[in-house]
Amino acid sequence: MILYVAIGGAIGASARYLVNILAPHFLGDGFPWATFIANVLGCFLMGLITSFMAEKFADAPELRLFLTTGILGGFTTFSAFSLDFVNLMQRGETATAIGYAAFSIVLSLVAVFFGMALTRQIIQ
Repeated sequence: MILYVAIGGAIGASARYLVNILAPHFLGDGFPWATFIANVLGCFLMGLITSFMAEKFADAPELRLFLTTGILGGFTTFSAFSLDFVNLMQRGETATAIGYAAFSIVLSLVAVFFGMALTRQIIQ
């Protein structure tokens, strides 16, 4: 199974790289269009693929792993985060979903700032 994820991840990462190159070329570089496009497109595809897989290919875990964890995981991790949030909401765990989203966003941003500050302290 890990081979399916690895191959899909290579495809997804390559697609993300192409978006990173093409988005600024067509849309300018004053806004992080590449990240925005990858996140929104990845989330749309995650919804499409997981619903389709559940309806038509429920007995194909290798294909699901290749497409979702592999390709979409390599393309954007925001799609996995969004699917987790939606799954919690659909199970009626609204407070958990909101907490998960809020803590994920806030703590991830704090972690980036902390990592950058720590690196600056070590390098100086």
